[in-house]
Amino acid sequence: MARILVAEDDPSVRAFVVSALTMKGHEVVAEEDGGLAAETMDAEGGRFDLLLTDIKMPVMDGIALALQVGATYPDVTILMMTGFADQRERAHGLDALIYDVIAKPFTLADLLAKVDDALNGVPVEVVSLARRSLQ
Repeated sequence: MARILVAEDDPSVRAFVVSALTMKGHEVVAEEDGGLAAETMDAEGGRFDLLLTDIKMPVMDGIALALQVGATYPDVTILMMTGFADQRERAHGLDALIYDVIAKPFTLADLLAKVDDALNGVPVEVVSLARRSLQ
């Protein structure tokens, strides 16, 4: 399974995400802000398959974290999450750098599906078209 770094400042969301990913068999390291996540990424030499980060966080937000990780560790897939529409739009300016943005609140199934898609490199357009055809 994958090695995932989670950056999320909300303790309940962080616990939910870590629990879900761990139950799926992933090795998960979690930090409460972007600054700590950046330090962990550097301390581990970028040895993560996925960075799952909230956008709006103290110390260093998810956008700054994604820019730093993407520049230093281009092989790390970046998936962002947010509950704020304006933050989602900011993240879409980083389309070349990030895999996608998952909107909060999300279900366990939505989270696991998006993480699997990101780890497997499934193009976002293919996922969107497939899900729309099921509706």
